Amino acid sequence: LISVKNSNKDPKSAAGEKGDDSSKEEPWETALKTTFIDVEVGEFQGHKVSVWDLLHSKYIPQENRKELLELYQAGELTLEQVKTVVSTIVTKAE
Repeated sequence: LISVKNSNKDPKSAAGEKGDDSSKEEPWETALKTTFIDVEVGEFQGHKVSVWDLLHSKYIPQENRKELLELYQAGELTLEQVKTVVSTIVTKAE
């Protein structure tokens, strides 16, 4: 009975944690959403665009996005480095 109760609690607490996580942003995610770049090419030309929006734009291939986010989350890339890489990719894409 104890193991049954434990196994019943685990999915609920896991689901509860997932629900909590979706309502709270990670600090790294907030930083990407609140850091803006002046973009001089493409559909963003003349606008300040968040690093987050650029990362999720058509200009950044999914595997590049995944790699950049993983490196940034791991602390291997700084926010400035992510900004530089993203703006370079967008510029080259145009």
